[in-house]
Amino acid sequence: MTVLRSALLFVLAALLEIGGAWMVWQGVREHRGWAWIGAGVVALGAYGFVATLQPDGNFGRVLAAYGGVFVAGSLLWGMAADGFRPTRYDVVGALVCLAGVAVIMYGPRR
Repeated sequence: MTVLRSALLFVLAALLEIGGAWMVWQGVREHRGWAWIGAGVVALGAYGFVATLQPDGNFGRVLAAYGGVFVAGSLLWGMAADGFRPTRYDVVGALVCLAGVAVIMYGPRR
């Protein structure tokens, strides 16, 4: 159950961080205005809070592992929100990152 909870928290964190950054991007680069920027800042702040809910209490481990989730999630977000089409190298790279997440977060501890 701990692995499932951790994985769900990573997904929620990715939605908040990537979505927040995308909203700021939309507000600034696509001239959608301050409401988009403000919503993005709120989402980014919520991401920081969600990261603290991980069962593992080691900041460095959690954030290092989350980096792999961020890579894969960013590619998925780009596909869904912006019509981005990843190359096979993008996909392989994301899978390597997710394998790293599994090793860092869920590997045996001494």
